[in-house]
Amino acid sequence: MTPMTPHRNMFWQIEPVWIFYLLATLATGLFLAGLFAYLQVWKKTAKSPEASYSGDALKKMILDVFLGRRVLQGDVAAGVMHLFIFWGFLILFIGTSVLAIHHYLFSFLEGMAYLAFSMIMELAGLMLLAGILWALIRRYLQRVPRLERRLEDAIVPLWLLLIVLSGFVLEGSRLSAQQPAWAAWSFVGWWVSGLFSPGTAEVLYSSLWWLHTLLCLSFIAAIPYTKLFHILGAPASIYFQGASEAKIPGLEEGAGEFDLGDAIFFDGCMRCGRCVTSCPSAGAGEPFAPRDFVQAMRHALWQENFPLGDIRFMSRNEPNQVNENFWYCTTCRACLEVCPVYGAAFEVVTKKRVLAVEEGTLVPTLLSQTLEKLFKYNNPWESSKRKRGAWADELELTDLTKKGAGADLCYFVGCTTSFDDTAQVIARSFSEILQIAGVNFGILGKKEPCCGDIARRVGELGLFEEQKDGCEEVFDKYDITEVVTSSPHCFHTFKNEYPEASFRARHYTQVLQELLTNGKLPFTKKVEATVTYHDPCYLGRHNRIFDEPREIIRNIPGVKLVEMAHHRADSLCCGGGGGRMWQDLQGEIKMSEVRIREAEATGAEILITACPLCLIMLEDARKAAGLKEPFRVMDLNELVLQATVLDHESHE
Repeated sequence: MTPMTPHRNMFWQIEPVWIFYLLATLATGLFLAGLFAYLQVWKKTAKSPEASYSGDALKKMILDVFLGRRVLQGDVAAGVMHLFIFWGFLILFIGTSVLAIHHYLFSFLEGMAYLAFSMIMELAGLMLLAGILWALIRRYLQRVPRLERRLEDAIVPLWLLLIVLSGFVLEGSRLSAQQPAWAAWSFVGWWVSGLFSPGTAEVLYSSLWWLHTLLCLSFIAAIPYTKLFHILGAPASIYFQGASEAKIPGLEEGAGEFDLGDAIFFDGCMRCGRCVTSCPSAGAGEPFAPRDFVQAMRHALWQENFPLGDIRFMSRNEPNQVNENFWYCTTCRACLEVCPVYGAAFEVVTKKRVLAVEEGTLVPTLLSQTLEKLFKYNNPWESSKRKRGAWADELELTDLTKKGAGADLCYFVGCTTSFDDTAQVIARSFSEILQIAGVNFGILGKKEPCCGDIARRVGELGLFEEQKDGCEEVFDKYDITEVVTSSPHCFHTFKNEYPEASFRARHYTQVLQELLTNGKLPFTKKVEATVTYHDPCYLGRHNRIFDEPREIIRNIPGVKLVEMAHHRADSLCCGGGGGRMWQDLQGEIKMSEVRIREAEATGAEILITACPLCLIMLEDARKAAGLKEPFRVMDLNELVLQATVLDHESHE
């Protein structure tokens, strides 16, 4: 290699080099010790092998990590900023590793290879610099509401900023002192070199090198002890969630305990606040936010499973402020919809509720009373089992519990639809539609059991198991294999939490859509109305049923469907799920009022929903907001019935 061949002299003017190796060994040791602590905590939370190798999960992780799919979703600015930081950091890390290989194993960075390497490193440095500055601007100048502004949130990016800037200054001093002919290829360093005279640069170079080295090595050592562990925890969480074997959340042994997936999710959480923005409870000004809950649970998990407690030194003394506030969670799944690491905070909430119920602590008094009523009377509404089928007294419906009765379809009405005066319109309308369509169906009347949804959502797993067994026993006794439900909650419970069910469960929107497709749902009357549709959480986000109700609405003559600002997977929760219907919870504003105002803003005359809880909550909100005719809240069945009956007045 001639002096004019582009190259770099490693450890130029750096003496003694052994100090660098000592510091590098120390930094590596601290990093590995921290990593070992995480593995220990994860090991203690893994009750059994919960994940195996999955090519699909690996592919998903690669796409999410390297292309930033989840961070781009819903917030492009944040996603681009994240990609700048990620790719800038990754390329510089790879470049440093390449330099080590060149120095210690075999030389290859010479000539054009070195020039290309230099330019790539310059671009990576600029990319990282832009990402860091963008992040600081978003947090401290734009003050994006979902971003926290703790001490750690300032120290970490500023630390990285100093590394980048000191790297450019170090390079500038080296180029100024050495004056190589190829200096312009390192265009940022070449520009910085103009700030130094060659003599000054040569004097300062050694000090600048040690400063940059200390910043870099200490940064590596600090990764496990700060929120920077997200660098490793996030990919692990994404992979684990994709590779975990399908199971019924909360029904396995130790259902109330946190498991390996929870621990990895907690440690992978970057506190980005997307879950807070999407959480209806936080949006209503209630004292609950998924991020705070996750961080408190993470802290508690480390306190329990590691001798030194939480090793993140900048947050280890933060108090646990969650307490009983986890009862505010609606279990609507909005947090999982936006979490970049696929963290299901609502499932962790359910596990916390299981523990609370088992220990008999932190359970709201009203909820305890509801569970007692649920146990005694098999419903949360009435102190009687006999009134369950009273809504059908004026209708000629087949009672499947009578001797000799039989039908192709069992209409499972559900507790709320059976007992609540507002929700009973769903049962009556749907029954009439099935009669008009010529469907051979029946009901279980006063012998209809509770599906167990309420007990399941609030963590009373023992009661849920009893109700599940009771339901399956009734279905087996009366040879029921096809079930249609009024409530998305009943549908979700049957479909996802009865693992050995001998029956098929559908929500009524699926049955109506099937009747429409088969030409058995004749729309004989034009309904001149502009409507908007509210996606129930357990129908939409939980079970991805978005299109069926909309297809039905669009096929009704005269009806114009307009969407709210939040719809489909981004729909707002009505506030009735997660057992909240049977609690007295207060916030700055009711979730249902937020939703009803959004519906009104569309200019629609009718707000349509497909869930008894949503119908009750939104109708109450309409009254509380003082919204009068022509604005109405209706169940989808009511709208369909209007369009299928020429003389609908006779059915009112």
